Amino acid sequence: MASKSNVASIASDEQFKALTGAATISVANFYAVWAEECKDMNEASLFVFSELSNKYPQLQFVSVEAEEFPDVSEDLEIAAVPTFVVMQAGRVLERLEGANAPLLAQTVARHAKAADAYRPPDAAPAAASFAALAPEQLHARLKALVGSNKVMVFMKGTPQEPRCGFSRQVVELLTEQRTTYGSFNILADETVRAALKEYSNWPTYPQIYVDGELIGGLDILKEMIASGDFQKLAPPEDDINTRLKELIKQEPVMLFMKGNPDAPRCGFSRQIVQLLRDQNVKFGYFDILEDDEVRQTLKEFSNWPTYPQLYANGELLGGLDIVKEMIESGDFAASLQQ
Repeated sequence: MASKSNVASIASDEQFKALTGAATISVANFYAVWAEECKDMNEASLFVFSELSNKYPQLQFVSVEAEEFPDVSEDLEIAAVPTFVVMQAGRVLERLEGANAPLLAQTVARHAKAADAYRPPDAAPAAASFAALAPEQLHARLKALVGSNKVMVFMKGTPQEPRCGFSRQVVELLTEQRTTYGSFNILADETVRAALKEYSNWPTYPQIYVDGELIGGLDILKEMIASGDFQKLAPPEDDINTRLKELIKQEPVMLFMKGNPDAPRCGFSRQIVQLLRDQNVKFGYFDILEDDEVRQTLKEFSNWPTYPQLYANGELLGGLDIVKEMIESGDFAASLQQ
């Protein structure tokens, strides 16, 4: 049976901050008892956490009922359940949204390697961890990583939380270009961080790849954008406002929600789906958790700061509270016909 010394069920905000604020890497599972998707995942995660806690005793595993600890959930911008957040010294290293036990196991294994690679400043430097891999294995791993997206950025931190000025500038440039890209936090995997420098023959980070080929770092990216060469390699997406207009008119009634009607991933989305079904309203939906650009820009486009959002014939009706009021007043059915 797994030792519970590195597994905790959070009972207070202070306990969470104490555990995740330590130097030990921690993995936090934010769940909700009402979420259908969480039911199976809660059972699976108990097994996964138990197995991982045995395999990686150097890590801390914590479970948090998201709605019982709203301050913690808000601070970490928990927008869906289940969400798994990897933290160290109070900093977010990585997050996973959704019920995917295999991906969780892979992610934890990667961060465990980073934890093993850590040595106190006064300790003798450890041998490069990638040296234990056979050359062909290392090459295959890196080749798969750099080719995992059309545009791939290896950076310090994440696009949401860059941890150096150069990485932040790359994110800003790619956002300005409306470029879809994948990213890899090299601070979370010392193996990749060290080995990729040799693989690419490029000594610094960030590194930007297009179609699996290195184009360079920040300065090269700036030059290629200025010359127009980057746009030829990675054409920008359609104008986001045009895309939003098309999305809100995709069906006569469109709901922008967290999750899908059969598996809502927040209480408000669950309630509005039930209201629409009670009113026998046929509606389309868009899961804003699947597209962060839509999630962020639709709030500005509609001048409505929260989700869910309900549209009828291309016009915003409002969120959950507005829909409730319209149903109670008898105005809802008429608003769908306008």
